[in-house]
Amino acid sequence: MSYFKDIIGHEKIIDHFQTAIRTSQVSHAYILEGEEGSGKKMLAKAFAAALQCEDRNGESCGTCHSCMMADSGNHPDIIWVTHEKLNTISVDDIRRQINADIGIKPYSGTYKIYIVDQADKMNEQAQNALLKTIEEPPAYVVILLLAGQTGSFLPTILSRCITFTLKPVAEEKIRDYIMDHTTLSEKEAEFCAGYSMGNLGKAMALAVSEGMVEMRKECVHLLSYLQEMEIYEVICSIKEISKYKGEILEFLDMMMIWYHDVLVLKTTKSANKIVYKDHYNLLMKLSSHMSYEGIQNILYAFDKVKLRLRANVNFDVALELLLLTIKENIVW
Repeated sequence: MSYFKDIIGHEKIIDHFQTAIRTSQVSHAYILEGEEGSGKKMLAKAFAAALQCEDRNGESCGTCHSCMMADSGNHPDIIWVTHEKLNTISVDDIRRQINADIGIKPYSGTYKIYIVDQADKMNEQAQNALLKTIEEPPAYVVILLLAGQTGSFLPTILSRCITFTLKPVAEEKIRDYIMDHTTLSEKEAEFCAGYSMGNLGKAMALAVSEGMVEMRKECVHLLSYLQEMEIYEVICSIKEISKYKGEILEFLDMMMIWYHDVLVLKTTKSANKIVYKDHYNLLMKLSSHMSYEGIQNILYAFDKVKLRLRANVNFDVALELLLLTIKENIVW
């Protein structure tokens, strides 16, 4: 069961939803905007369950018939729109799963709730089909659009929805949540929280990863000695990185955060805002051997290597270019 009380952060959104339920001022259409792992689905599930709860006090009771159906994922009036094509929600998906169904009154609940995950994948025809429904929906209909970003939405869709953008969750809250739900040490939980940049889902994915501690150790070892390595040693290190080929984006993010910390220390000299707090002295030393331009070149190189890997450029070549770019921008 998803409860508002179990959600970390997003207090203003939760307060709006609960007030809307208690005062019967629920809108017919909402957009929840946020990156993957930010909590869109959890908010949508909690809102849908609370809307259908027989108590109608702004939170799911967890015990009524409606809440038990929502908990099992079998509530007939909470409909998750699906799509077969990987990167597109088509007009047929919207017509078949929403437009053709919306005229049927709720089976058991007060509302009929349609949740469209990855709604920013709707093509223009699908959005226009949905627009007709949003413009004049039955009183019992609530539509929730979950999106990574709203830039692809038609202005007419945006103007008819209440949009909430999910903000980053405080690192302290994420750290405490990780320590409550895993066996990680405080230092490891702090790292996961800092790594996530306020994204609880991202933090927890790293926290429960079996190889997280070892991956962090390998990353720190590589970056601590990279500037001293000969070219052949750099090339050999790629074999070690290839162990994490399946998690390469996470490994690259760990590396990128290292140089983001260098930039923070070069600018502020303060350890308060860095992720690798336990390597403060080394990062400070590195910052004195790097220019702002050099750090920026390295941070850009991480964007480039991710693009190359997505374009199926040879793994070893892409990593070699990255490591050599890093090396050439450190003046030791």
